[in-house]
Amino acid sequence: MSLSSAHQRSAKDQADSTEHTPPGDAPEEAVAESAPEGGTEAASSETAAAPGDGPDAEQAQEEPAEPAPAEPPPTDPDPGPGPGPGPAEPAPAAKNAVARWRERHPDITRALSWSLTVLAAVLVLFAFLMPDRLSQLTASRFVRVPAEPILLAALLLVLPPRPRRVVAVLSGVLLALLVLLNCVDMGFYQTLQRPFYLLFDWSLFADGLSFLKDSAGGTTAYGALAGALLAVLALLVLMPLAIVRLSKLMARHPSVARRSTLVAGVVWMTCATLGIQVSGLSVAAKVAGQRVRGQVATVQQGLADRKVFAKEVADDRFAKVPSDRLLSGLRGKDVIFTFIESYGRGAVEDPAMAPGVDAVLRDGTRQLADAGFSARSGWLTSPVTGGGSWLAHTTFLSGLWVPDQQRYRYVSSSDRMTLTSAFKRTGDFRTVGMMPGVTRAWPESKFFGLDHVHDSRAMGYQGPRFGWSRMPDQYTLSAFERLEHGKASNQPMMSEIILTSSHTPWAPVPHTIGWDEVGDGSVYDAIEKEGKNREDVWKDAALVRQEYAKSIQYSLTNLIDFVTKYGDENTVLVFLGDHQPVSTVVGTDASRDVPIAIVAHDPKVLDQVSGWGWSDGLQPEHGAPVWRMDTFRDRFLTAFSSPQP
Repeated sequence: MSLSSAHQRSAKDQADSTEHTPPGDAPEEAVAESAPEGGTEAASSETAAAPGDGPDAEQAQEEPAEPAPAEPPPTDPDPGPGPGPGPAEPAPAAKNAVARWRERHPDITRALSWSLTVLAAVLVLFAFLMPDRLSQLTASRFVRVPAEPILLAALLLVLPPRPRRVVAVLSGVLLALLVLLNCVDMGFYQTLQRPFYLLFDWSLFADGLSFLKDSAGGTTAYGALAGALLAVLALLVLMPLAIVRLSKLMARHPSVARRSTLVAGVVWMTCATLGIQVSGLSVAAKVAGQRVRGQVATVQQGLADRKVFAKEVADDRFAKVPSDRLLSGLRGKDVIFTFIESYGRGAVEDPAMAPGVDAVLRDGTRQLADAGFSARSGWLTSPVTGGGSWLAHTTFLSGLWVPDQQRYRYVSSSDRMTLTSAFKRTGDFRTVGMMPGVTRAWPESKFFGLDHVHDSRAMGYQGPRFGWSRMPDQYTLSAFERLEHGKASNQPMMSEIILTSSHTPWAPVPHTIGWDEVGDGSVYDAIEKEGKNREDVWKDAALVRQEYAKSIQYSLTNLIDFVTKYGDENTVLVFLGDHQPVSTVVGTDASRDVPIAIVAHDPKVLDQVSGWGWSDGLQPEHGAPVWRMDTFRDRFLTAFSSPQP
């Protein structure tokens, strides 16, 4: 190829490349060059394709154009026998459909370009100002000036093109992760009234999926999972693209970008200095930075808590109490510890739910008295609310405050004596567990000191599920009587029973039938079909509270009936709630208190707790003592164990 042909092809290639570049998407480092001789047609085509003055329009003045080198005349010192170089090849006429459409509709292209830029800015600003609670999603939170995007803009303005793109992409990914964390926190606050702990809450996602499968079905659960994963992927892609787009706009209009950043910084400093507020919120916001610092502090606290909690686990004043003195006041008794799911103070005192529940407690107190039983009741403060039953169970039984997975895993793998294992340690009690919510191997049963566990697979239930609950509470108690309590034995028994019919979503709720009708549970098929549908119940918060109250009444009714029907002079029942229900039922400002009661036929049992100041009967008075749940173990062991010599 001759030197002249090479120059002609270079000019054509450059024109061709420019022709195929979509309007507004030209590289930031583009340098305007004078069109070479013979390239006038390509240059004209390039000018026609420009969309106008939208945010994607390139400013030729950003970088000075360099004159193209003079092109030597075409020469061929040795043409040879073959054909000469011939005329320059014409630029390709065909363009892709998008480019042709953009050429024909420059106004629409410009409008779309501006729209995308505005959407990118809105997305970024929303992410920087986004709260971590649903209740805080108000308009006033988004009319503030965040500091973080101002600082990011200042950084992007001083960086060269390549580092600028890298920083923009990384910033977008980090901001997307922060948005995802805020979304997760919203879910945790809505159900558990606490944030997501980065250090040890990851296993709860599997529990959440399992709950959704159990309560709404596998199709719904996996559909929700697929939707969540797609949303995560979309956010991780769109957020970096948004920041990259805005950074390109700043690079094309550096003077405007610098002035805008400076003005925004001055506005932020002025608002911060004067303390200007909107609806009680500072206009000068630092939401994203505070969230990041908060998460770092939480992780640091979690790491430090391991050592603190290890010392608490090892510090047990009952560890060395001789077995013959441990629980000596309950020798010969059949002791039953029963947890009623989501049975909280709201069920007893909230006007929307209390009338029906209180009526059951009053009637139950009379029924028990007629059968020769007495009761005392009080309040405990649970470490959790809205969920996390196993954490409340562990707190109550271990005498340690266990509000999170890290503490649960640590203590459940230790040799800490629990309230239930204390009975086993005496050597005088058979220890059993009725666990209708356990669906697989449960190695923690060793930590809780249970000789035998009857889980959902071992109770012989042949009926339908009721929401999350795998079987009605009446069936669980009937199975307990059939498998353990009703069997003749010379050895007293300590049992732990979990009642799950009051577990969210409270639809459908079973109703009580004759104890001789329970059988294998198949009788509940018709009852389940008669119950309310979960989707219908959860359309109305008032209906949710109504069905929740019904489920508590159902659990209490069957537990009281069980004691009056199958209890005897040696029966001692301790029953309590594990935590308050979700905020849909009790609101976001409810306490974490749950009712607790002790029922016994032998007056000497309640005499040993007479100094506790508890209320008479099953219904605790409003002003009855409130203890932290982790203090109960030591109080109980102290009351029923012989003092040290």
